[in-house]
Amino acid sequence: MRALRVASLALAGTAAALALGAPAALAEDEGTVSSFGFTVSPEDVEPGGTVTLNATECESPTVTASSGVFDTVTLSEGLPATATVFEDAKPGAEYDVTFDCEGEKGTTTLSVGAAGVPHTTPSAGTHTGPTHAPSGLTKPGGGVQAGSGGSLSGLSPTQIALGSLLVAGAVGGGVVMLRRRAGDGV
Repeated sequence: MRALRVASLALAGTAAALALGAPAALAEDEGTVSSFGFTVSPEDVEPGGTVTLNATECESPTVTASSGVFDTVTLSEGLPATATVFEDAKPGAEYDVTFDCEGEKGTTTLSVGAAGVPHTTPSAGTHTGPTHAPSGLTKPGGGVQAGSGGSLSGLSPTQIALGSLLVAGAVGGGVVMLRRRAGDGV
């Protein structure tokens, strides 16, 4: 009878671990985290104006930057590049600028203002990875982009579930063994 209670408890623990662990495992596949930094400067430009694009810490020597408001630009060896905004860009509109580093993408916004509008500071992007200011290419304060340590990368939700089940079974078996020994007077 005790074994049934322990097994039920182990099963409930495994279900709870899966319920808490599966969303985290699936979130990693969404690609919301960028491991490279990027900026667009200025973030507000007039039609026909020029923007400076910058991407750093990409493993690939080339990064592409694309938007609906300028032609696709290739940045080489971590050096900045410039793009000319189309003359027919609509003033007051905002355009996404997408940086692609070996298939990993990060996005920031470029606003098109009317002629004579003063330019503002560089955009920091909407990703959760590091950002860099184009002037000195300095990193902001914050945590290290250390990844998942190698032991967890590439695990599927099925593998996580199997591992959780094995751990729960081992813990449940250990509890049963300890309870039996305690009942024997050892």
